[in-house]
Amino acid sequence: MIRRPCRTAIALALVASLAACGGGRNKAQLASDVAAAKTTTIGINTYLWKASLEALSFMPLLQADSNGGVIVTDWYVNPNQPAERMKVTVTILDADLRADAVRVAPQRQVLSNGNWVDTSVQAATAQKLEDIILTKARDLRRATVAG
Repeated sequence: MIRRPCRTAIALALVASLAACGGGRNKAQLASDVAAAKTTTIGINTYLWKASLEALSFMPLLQADSNGGVIVTDWYVNPNQPAERMKVTVTILDADLRADAVRVAPQRQVLSNGNWVDTSVQAATAQKLEDIILTKARDLRRATVAG
C-alpha cells in the first residue's frame, strides 16, 4: 500500500502543542480529536478498514484499495468442508464509524461433479460478518480514545 504523508502525525503534533499550552481543552476532548483524526487519513473510516482486514485475515486477499474502500478476497476453502468455498467483498461506504458504512457481499460455491457451482449464501452470513467488523472497529476506536 502506498503511504501518503501522515495526517495523523500532524494532527497528533497539533493536539500535543495545544495540550502543552492549555488550549482550553480537556483530555477527553483531545482524545476525541485524535480519534477523529484517525478516521480520515485514508479517505474512508480507518477503524472499519483495519477491522475488515483483521476479520478477513484468514482468507487470501485479491484486492485491497484503501482509497476506494474495497477489499476483495480470493476463494477460501475451509479444510473441514473441502467441497465448499467462499469469497467476500467488503465495501466501506463512509468516513464515519456507522453501522451502515460497511457492506459485506459474500459469494459461495460448492463442488459438484468436479466443477465449482455458484450457490446461495444465507442472508445472516453477510449480517454476521458486518457485525464482526463493526464490533472490531468500535473496539479499535475505544482503544485509541482510551490510549
